[in-house]
Amino acid sequence: MKPMDLDSYNKQLSEWKINTVIVLQGERLLGEWYAGGKDSIGPLYSCTKSILSVLIGIAVDKGVLADVEQPITTYLKHPKEISKALSQITIKHLLTMTPGFEWPDFDKPYKTFKAAPDPVAYVFDQPLISAPGAAFAYNSGGSHLLSAILTEAAGMSALSFAKEHLFEPLGFQSARWMERAGVNEGGTGLFLSERDLARIGSLYAQKGRFGNNQLVSAAWVDESTALHHKGLLQYEPPIYGGYGYHWWYSPESYNGQCDCYFAFGHGGQYLLIVPEYELVIVIRKKITKRNDAMFARRFIFEHLIPDFLTSVRNSQKLSIKKL
Repeated sequence: MKPMDLDSYNKQLSEWKINTVIVLQGERLLGEWYAGGKDSIGPLYSCTKSILSVLIGIAVDKGVLADVEQPITTYLKHPKEISKALSQITIKHLLTMTPGFEWPDFDKPYKTFKAAPDPVAYVFDQPLISAPGAAFAYNSGGSHLLSAILTEAAGMSALSFAKEHLFEPLGFQSARWMERAGVNEGGTGLFLSERDLARIGSLYAQKGRFGNNQLVSAAWVDESTALHHKGLLQYEPPIYGGYGYHWWYSPESYNGQCDCYFAFGHGGQYLLIVPEYELVIVIRKKITKRNDAMFARRFIFEHLIPDFLTSVRNSQKLSIKKL
């Protein structure tokens, strides 16, 4: 694959308030563009959720967590009067955003949840209105429970676990992760550089392998990025998709280009992987209005992916001619 000329999009990127674009195939850099001229550390917003999913997978691989079918009550202190109901909720239900808690659309309780002195207790105070696994509701509170579960199971913070088993093996520059009551925020709060985020994409594009190291199993990569719930596939504008284990899933029939999965953060932050081609795309966008995230999506599906696929087809034609 030849390098991509991202500078040719300067005007479009500026108009759409996009700050960073990185494109890789596997670990090979195809192009990078920075509005500020260089890579920088910044907030991932809800892309944090997908990184947490990677950590849960590593914990399962290593036996720190037995499997995703374990009840959350195995690890979390909870009110005895609702113990029976909570024991029906598994780690998998949290990963797929289907635990059954009342949590209004688009994480509306988030600010109240974030202000709570005990975020885990706040989540448990919410009514259970559906059977676990029955209904999807985007819920950062559930993500925080996952971080609390990992902390309890591993005997260290999610950040410490990440540094030991993921960030340092990937050669990260640095990482910061906000915490509440001794638990790193599960739904947001992680700060990474764009290039380090792209390394996560390379890891997943290569089925959990980076360089010579298998950091997370290929089985977990496949399971966590598969479609487990239709999620927000019908939402307009089509910013989101179906849902896996804290990864969004977008089939070719939905986006018009290719099957892919992605981490998505507030305002249009993307880490997107096209597994068929080991294609990795990182987009960091200035926060404006919520639906302005469409500009980041449009740049991916109207420009980057079509340009990449055209280049692939041209390379294939050249190969045929040489034969």
